[in-house]
Amino acid sequence: MKPEVLTFLQEMSFTEYEAKAYLTLLEKSPLSGYAVSLNSGVPRSKIYEVLGGMVSRGDILVSQESTPLYVPLPPNELIAQRKRKAEQVFADAQQALEQYTITSQNRESIWNIAGGEAIINRIREGVKGARHRILLEMWKEDAEELREDLERAAKAGVRIVIVAYGELDFDFADVYPHDSSAAITSDYGGRWVVFSADDREVIAGILSLGDDSRAAWTLHPGLVMPITEVIIHDLYLMEIMREFREPLEAKFGPDLIDLRNKFYMGPNGKKYYLPDPGL
Repeated sequence: MKPEVLTFLQEMSFTEYEAKAYLTLLEKSPLSGYAVSLNSGVPRSKIYEVLGGMVSRGDILVSQESTPLYVPLPPNELIAQRKRKAEQVFADAQQALEQYTITSQNRESIWNIAGGEAIINRIREGVKGARHRILLEMWKEDAEELREDLERAAKAGVRIVIVAYGELDFDFADVYPHDSSAAITSDYGGRWVVFSADDREVIAGILSLGDDSRAAWTLHPGLVMPITEVIIHDLYLMEIMREFREPLEAKFGPDLIDLRNKFYMGPNGKKYYLPDPGL
């Protein structure tokens, strides 16, 4: 056997024994395990372990006879197989390393996003990256901009759950219409969005101020957990309202208005989240 050929095979992740067994089978086959050992110099105590590993990888083939016989995969097929495996390994490694870099760089950071279009685009990227579940709380007019992205995610197996302000006809999602959407819009003077993907990424902000819209995007667990839980607690409340609306409204008023009024800051119900246009 030429040493350089053995070296090439070892650089393709063959062990020394595997390389010797493969070259022996290229020179003459089919051969029994005993014959491969005899002609290659691989010890008889090791030969069946070596051949078994090569069979499991597809480097050689074995017959199902009383005395198994071995033949090598043709060199062109062996090389093509190894190329495919290597390319897949590199592709998987690239994806994993890029995701690791994004996560490690952003896990402790909170990023400001300026402008309604930029906020929607950042949510689109979050939708594309989701693998398990998306929780979303937003107004109908803003949600419609994400319809195609959300539907693609749903078709890929991602569960979509939306708390919707306004009537939203997304048959691919679990949609929970929020009570008093018009009144809330009027009270707050703006529309917000809360987005959570896979309990690991959140985007939250105000979407109705055009270029002055602002949102925060983060993977910081100290914010991901409470912001995600805000959406989940809204979902709890809506489920409870479905089952017990009558007694709850008898106690707290239509759409629980008395509860909303109870937690206003200030006597006139004014909200202070948005800049006062009079100032």
